[in-house]
Amino acid sequence: MAKFKVIISNPETGKSNFVEIEGTRAVPLIGRKSGEIIDGAVVGLSGQKLQITGGSDKDGFPMRPNIHGGVRAAVIISEGVGFKPPQVGERKRKTVRGNIITEDIVQINMKIAKASEKEEKKEEPKKPEKKEKEEKIEDKAKEKKVETKKKEARKKPEKTAKKATKEAKKEATE
Repeated sequence: MAKFKVIISNPETGKSNFVEIEGTRAVPLIGRKSGEIIDGAVVGLSGQKLQITGGSDKDGFPMRPNIHGGVRAAVIISEGVGFKPPQVGERKRKTVRGNIITEDIVQINMKIAKASEKEEKKEEPKKPEKKEKEEKIEDKAKEKKVETKKKEARKKPEKTAKKATKEAKKEATE
């Protein structure tokens, strides 16, 4: 039977969960395509909708959404999943997996497309709100002002006797 490692990402919080599915629980995922939206109950997250974003097979070849079927294929790729070109416009023949989940797939990546109402209220957003950011910026500006005032308040060192006499001689000659 199939055994899958499912990684579920939450784009709102930036966190991800790991679930291992095997046996009869894995059967509903076989035959699904990359990009398809499924019910979260398959993975144990009832009330949520999950979107399949990709995965990789037993040998580590990534699933590519534009390769149809569940086969492994060597295709010429210029960018995207499976190849990051070092130079602009470079193309290379790479082996990738098709977009359908088969028993050869080991890892499946998913993201939460629609969260349950309970979790939407419970989880905190990934980034702080604008007000909090503005407050932090204002606090930093205040600290800088205080530092500059302290520097101005410091007394300049007094001139030594040698320097004072040199300056007096210069003034006298002028």
